[in-house]
Amino acid sequence: MDFHPTEEQAAAAGLAARIFRDLATHERLTAAGTGSDAELWKALAASGLIAAVQDIGLLGLVLLLEEQGRTTAQVPYAATCAYGMLPLAAHGSDEQRARLLPALGTGEAVATGAFPARGRITAEDGRLTGTAPVVPWLREATHVLVPDADRALWLVRTGGPGVRTSPVETTAPWSAGRLTLTGAEAERVGTGSAHQDAYEDTLAAARTAFAGLQAGVCAGSLARAVEYTSTREQFGRPLATNQGVMLRAADAYMDTEAIRVTAYEAAWRIDQGLAAREHALTAAWWASEAGKRVVHAGQHLHGGMGADLEHPVHRHFLWGRQLDAYLGCGSELLAELGAVLAQEG
Repeated sequence: MDFHPTEEQAAAAGLAARIFRDLATHERLTAAGTGSDAELWKALAASGLIAAVQDIGLLGLVLLLEEQGRTTAQVPYAATCAYGMLPLAAHGSDEQRARLLPALGTGEAVATGAFPARGRITAEDGRLTGTAPVVPWLREATHVLVPDADRALWLVRTGGPGVRTSPVETTAPWSAGRLTLTGAEAERVGTGSAHQDAYEDTLAAARTAFAGLQAGVCAGSLARAVEYTSTREQFGRPLATNQGVMLRAADAYMDTEAIRVTAYEAAWRIDQGLAAREHALTAAWWASEAGKRVVHAGQHLHGGMGADLEHPVHRHFLWGRQLDAYLGCGSELLAELGAVLAQEG
């Protein structure tokens, strides 16, 4: 395994860090409310960082999502790449790739996904019926990647007939919504007996991508805690000199590194075309279990300031808890991982 980024991946990550740092400020995030930052989304598209995912692969995307997570930038970057750019490039037809990838790459089209499959949506003659209770970034999306009860993938236009969306407020401000389909027209992504592979591939890549996002959220939370405890004094000395504070921060750092390295491994294996389902589940488990520990620690190390809903660290706490449960909570992921290992054994 080689987790060292290529020259292109490193350059993309550096550019992403600069854009997120300059535009995803506390003031702009506060002004965005629960919606996305349109100016930031345009900046990402203009820089080529959305379209670049086709070239830098999933590992490159994980690096970029780390930078988004550090600032909790409110743009549908992970969703558009995980449920649009990557699955269409891997499983879309030539016509779908030619028609949809350029629009996604320029930010004109926004994708999201009704994942994981819960068996609530059925397909008949290319029309979908059912409900997905919570879909992240649905309010911003032009297309939704929807798995049916048989785990075949379908692409639905949000403005099409038989498609209804309604806002849903989640812990993190992800512009989420409820998707209701009533005989909605849809186009198939991935055909034949390989449709199960398309679903599993997309879910594994999405879990890996969002684990990378969680690594960034945790790193940002820890950085804020380190800065605060290094400057805040109690009894004439910085809080960071307290042994209990140091140990809590050290545990949070190790948890963050575990999320990062498991996400890197899963992404590298997927990029190399190697079996990676259990590795994606492992990364998702660390993102869930360790992620919530880290964001709780970040908030607690701020003391009374951590209880302020307007403090920047609280946003990391909200994102970390949302990512904790998204695409499977810890116990659910462990059960799925156990079933996969037993099947392979």
